[in-house]
Amino acid sequence: MRAQWISIPVDDQARALKFYTDRLGFMPKVDVPVGDDARWLTVVSPEDPDGVEVVLEPKGHPAADDFTAALKSDGVPLNQFAVDDVQAEFERLTALGVAFTQEPKTMGPVTTAILDDTVGNLIQLIHVDEATAQPPEA
Repeated sequence: MRAQWISIPVDDQARALKFYTDRLGFMPKVDVPVGDDARWLTVVSPEDPDGVEVVLEPKGHPAADDFTAALKSDGVPLNQFAVDDVQAEFERLTALGVAFTQEPKTMGPVTTAILDDTVGNLIQLIHVDEATAQPPEA
């Protein structure tokens, strides 16, 4: 078993594609119409184009709006993306006009920042310093 896709429910697929590619730096992978106004729309990291695909999924289920709105209202990220340097990504994305709800914050071996993806979600950027992280006890 392996993860192949992660779904991110979005308010607007076209705007999501623009943000995730132009701002975050992902590459388009699949774009196939699957209904009246919906598409199977995925993006991937240019560092791993055959890796996990991020599905920019339209909010088709009635609960999706309430769920994502509640998370956002509480400041809880829907998902997270690994980066090598949270501070550098924060600076790069801020220069591109990306809004952050949490600036870089270091907690032991973990550094995070939280951004607004403009299509209904908060996304966390994260780096874990593997050299100082402790494995879970058995």
